[in-house]
Amino acid sequence: MKHNNTKSAEPYKQAETDSEINSVVLRPGLYIVATPIGNLRDITLRALDTLRAADLILAEDTRKSKKLLVAYDINGSLLSYHEHNAEKRLPFVLKELLSGKSVVLISDAGTPLISDPGFKLTRTALKNNIEVFPLPGASAVLAGLVKSGLPSDRFMFAGFLPSKTAARKKILKGFKLIDTTLIFFETGPRVLSCLMDMREELGDRDVALVRELTKKYENGVYGTFTEIIHSVTDIHPRGEIVLLLGPPKSTERWTKDDVLSALKDQVPEIGLKNASNEISEVSGWTKRDVYQMGLSCK
Repeated sequence: MKHNNTKSAEPYKQAETDSEINSVVLRPGLYIVATPIGNLRDITLRALDTLRAADLILAEDTRKSKKLLVAYDINGSLLSYHEHNAEKRLPFVLKELLSGKSVVLISDAGTPLISDPGFKLTRTALKNNIEVFPLPGASAVLAGLVKSGLPSDRFMFAGFLPSKTAARKKILKGFKLIDTTLIFFETGPRVLSCLMDMREELGDRDVALVRELTKKYENGVYGTFTEIIHSVTDIHPRGEIVLLLGPPKSTERWTKDDVLSALKDQVPEIGLKNASNEISEVSGWTKRDVYQMGLSCK
């Protein structure tokens, strides 16, 4: 992959004509622009300048993005770019970028590349020595994290889990030993079954369910898996949901059966040595003891 060696990452250049004095002039390149996740006032001034000045705006859903552009009187050229047409659109967008155009990528809400196909466009731009400028802003991941009250010094975003229980449980097994806050996106109709699978595979955790962030009906529910499941059963939450799980609780020593079960899940994926190290950190058993149990299993 080629890398740019520009003197400055500043994406704006000095206006050169009278007509440009009161407007921003963008340097050629791909601009990754965060947009509001609910409240339209959560747009940044820099994002508005960039959207107004861009030669082309790529939007996940042009109908949704049009509402934002109309609200701020932005009349730029708008083109759809989403997972179903990304492969078809990519050659045209690359041609525009290579010709020196400024292209903005936005998603339905929040920061692009988070659970959308934008990363493919970014990789293609970088491989073709095209500059990429990120414009930070609203993010449901970070908003959910700071609202959750869970440890924020280390966290992992895991996106949407599979809709089928068997596939979901398989992925959840891989998160069991990760000693950090886990963040997931989920939908109302699936959240109850998802929580039940999480409780079964991940054990006791502190949990936060936050929904409709920055919107009129924003709220959060906090507690154990059992408490959250009971609450969800009563209220049937709708809208966009962020599920956050605290790190595993290791105050109690695992039983030998727990260790053997974890070894059975982890050894095929990461090997006995790595599995022994990770299991010992959360189980209360020494690395040596876990390793010996793994050898006996063989």
